[in-house]
Amino acid sequence: MQTAADAEDAATLLAAVPAGRRVALVDPRFVGHVHALRLGLTDPRFAAATVPGALTAQPEARGALLRALRRTTAAVGEGAPVVAPDTDPAPDDRTVPGRIAVTLEAEGTAVKRPELGSLTATVPTDAGARATAESARDEVDDEAVRLRSAVKAHDGFFTTFAISPYSRYIARWCARRGLTPNQVTTASLITALVAAGAAATGTRGGYVAAGILLLVSFVLDCTDGQLARYSLQYSTMGAWLDATFDRAKEYAYYAGLAIGAVRGGDDVWVLALGAMVLQACRHVVDFSFNEANHDAVANTSPTAALSDKLDSVGWTVWARRMIVLPIGERWAMIAVLTALTTPRIVFYALLIGCALAACYTTAGRLLRSLTRRASRTDRAARALADLADSGPLAQGVAAVAPGLRGAFTAPAVALLGTLVMIGGALFLPYGSWLTVAAAAVYVVLSGLAVARPLKGALDWLVPPFFRAAEYVTILVLAARSDSPHAVPAAFGLVSAVAYHHYDTVYRIRGGTGAPPQWLVRTIGGHEGRTALVAVLAAVLTHAAGFTTALTALAVAVALVVLVESIRFWVSSSAPAVHDEGELA
Repeated sequence: MQTAADAEDAATLLAAVPAGRRVALVDPRFVGHVHALRLGLTDPRFAAATVPGALTAQPEARGALLRALRRTTAAVGEGAPVVAPDTDPAPDDRTVPGRIAVTLEAEGTAVKRPELGSLTATVPTDAGARATAESARDEVDDEAVRLRSAVKAHDGFFTTFAISPYSRYIARWCARRGLTPNQVTTASLITALVAAGAAATGTRGGYVAAGILLLVSFVLDCTDGQLARYSLQYSTMGAWLDATFDRAKEYAYYAGLAIGAVRGGDDVWVLALGAMVLQACRHVVDFSFNEANHDAVANTSPTAALSDKLDSVGWTVWARRMIVLPIGERWAMIAVLTALTTPRIVFYALLIGCALAACYTTAGRLLRSLTRRASRTDRAARALADLADSGPLAQGVAAVAPGLRGAFTAPAVALLGTLVMIGGALFLPYGSWLTVAAAAVYVVLSGLAVARPLKGALDWLVPPFFRAAEYVTILVLAARSDSPHAVPAAFGLVSAVAYHHYDTVYRIRGGTGAPPQWLVRTIGGHEGRTALVAVLAAVLTHAAGFTTALTALAVAVALVVLVESIRFWVSSSAPAVHDEGELA
């Protein structure tokens, strides 16, 4: 830390700092909480950030900061206003850091201004103002504020009242011992995998241990995010781990339960895969709807207005959060039922609970879409096209087919294709080439559905229909085969494909777009994989051959998507995506 005599001296000192380091300017008259400065000056997610009396810039914004500082110095020296003459700057924008922040924004550099809430951050101009600021600062315990703000703002009932009251203190304990969120995330994954192993023993003691360990894993899962918010330790690697490990833990636990049930004489692999398919389809409904309306304008849905009114009544907020069976409630239910009942009952409860939650959330989204008047943007259409995961076959059809017009044409065509594909897998003789014909129809309809930009009111349904078609077809064909190991192989294949789809979601959320087209082409797209599985079922009439083919396909898809995903998320272009409000 160095003291500058004036703005010109500050520019000289900043220019001497090595280019790869963060720099900060703090007005020497600053009065406020340490955590207010921490929020403004140490959050790694933003290139530039400011709180009253302080400003920081990451290496990528250093050049803009120096230019703004020199311009500010010149303007003040000449007596010219630093901000536009027709503006009335806030008092804190008249400080040197505040003026520079305004100049940075005027020149096109985004400057983050974190919400401080009850925290104090100001630059008093006289003794009276300083005394008032110091009194306000001393009245608020910034450590208590820091602990409260470490907890996610919109968590579920179980997480809010059964986990967060103590997990925040675990997060602080970890921070004081130098532990990182990534280490806690890894510990949570390892604990969940041990829980899955305990469930796989198929014994009552193993089930009880599995339930307890699953809850411990969830406590650690809450702690890693709270630790990141408490210590502002955000990273691209942490974003990737947090975005993928929750699904890996849950699905590994499903597999452990299925293995344990088989050891006890009850084959529930179909239920395990069905629970995973239903959960993945629930998520893609959420993702697609949110992306379709991420930047929609003129939102006038009366359904949304009713939702806002219900949120003003306290008990309805918690009831609605519990109805959707978020991860906290879901894992608590799984843990308790594992310890007290059987894997079959666990999966029955999961399927019923997730089905009811899916009906509730999807119905609400349908009503909002049908009653709102909104114009959807090219960005939303691009995101839906990426979520659709169309491969070369569907893209080829879309390239030569005329775009079908109509407000609800795309989801109707996608739904028709889904029904044809699933119906063929369910009702046609297993191994029949008619199922392959149904897959060919599905390919054509999939291409027609995405031949025009997805800007219709219900076009966000297209990706969920495609997910259901692919996942359910794999499940049904594996279940109808004669091999006892086909469904576990299908479980692995759906897991690999689902990872690719979740990876796509988090890349889009980070603003970096979908995975590269070569990856989508290599793994075939949803329609290519679905058609391939139908062909394999028809060609490999020997049960062991179909199982082997599914296993090989699962391994191939997993290797390709994991290698590309890891390459991306550890690269400098990866976004720092952190979930601050998703319940499921």
